Parts: sequence; C-alpha cells; structure tokens
Amino acid sequence: MGKTVKELRKNQGLTAKELAQLLKLDSIDILKVDAMKLGDVLPALREKLYPILSGDYTDKIPWL
Repeated sequence: MGKTVKELRKNQGLTAKELAQLLKLDSIDILKVDAMKLGDVLPALREKLYPILSGDYTDKIPWL
C-alpha cells in the first residue's frame, strides 16, 4: 500500500512550506495533494516530488 504525500513529506522532516520552496511552488499546491497517494498525483508534479520525498535530493548537497 502506497503512502500519502503528507506521510512521505513528514518522513523527510519537511513542512508543506519547505517542500513548496524546494519545488518553487506555492504551499497551497502542496496542501492540495497532501492527502493523495504519490501514485495518484499528476505525472508532471510527481516527477518533481519523487526525488525530494525519496531523499535523493540530499545526495546533491556538496557538504554532506
């Protein structure tokens, strides 16, 4: 069973506002999809969300 965007976001320790800033979106856009499962999100937004919610974006931070 897939997790919701909110569960995945909380696992990464991100607020809706922080996630929106990383994606350069409004926080209201994140809150609209918070209750949806990641697989149910529109593909264009899912492509942006997946690397952040899976933690892959931290691999690109030079000081880690």
